[in-house]
Amino acid sequence: MPESRQMIKINAVLEITAESLRIIVDQAKKMTGKDEKGVYRVDTADKVGEMISKFLLEGNFESYAKNPDNYTEPE
Repeated sequence: MPESRQMIKINAVLEITAESLRIIVDQAKKMTGKDEKGVYRVDTADKVGEMISKFLLEGNFESYAKNPDNYTEPE
């Protein structure tokens, strides 16, 4: 994440598809591999947070947040 922006961590409850979560878990396991005991040592919850944070930053979430139309419930 860019050093020029002040970032804070928040805990939030959000919904993603089960398929998205499966993909993130599978990719994280592939990237880290198993240890000498055959166990994956990757925190997949942290990986989900990293992925969503990167997506929000690259997708310009600030502009989305500035639009009042985005604060209404979907119909």
